[in-house]
Amino acid sequence: MSKEDLSIVVWSKQGCSYCGEAKEYLEKNGYEYRTVDVTEHDDRRDILDAKYGVRHVPVIEIGRGNRYEAVTEVGVEHLESALGRL
Repeated sequence: MSKEDLSIVVWSKQGCSYCGEAKEYLEKNGYEYRTVDVTEHDDRRDILDAKYGVRHVPVIEIGRGNRYEAVTEVGVEHLESALGRL
């Protein structure tokens, strides 16, 4: 399986340094991703709360086939670990 098989969505907000670190890591390592910006969109935070019980960002959703994982912990090491499992 290749990186192209992954579906990655980064939930982020403007000015978030942790969000920037996650995006930078993905770009540097050749991963494509979509962004959902929660800046001034509390309804999008409501979605995160319903799905994962968190309102903070970044949240990174990673899917491959019928496997799916969400990274809700802050820090590139958690993202890297999840990518290794999928």
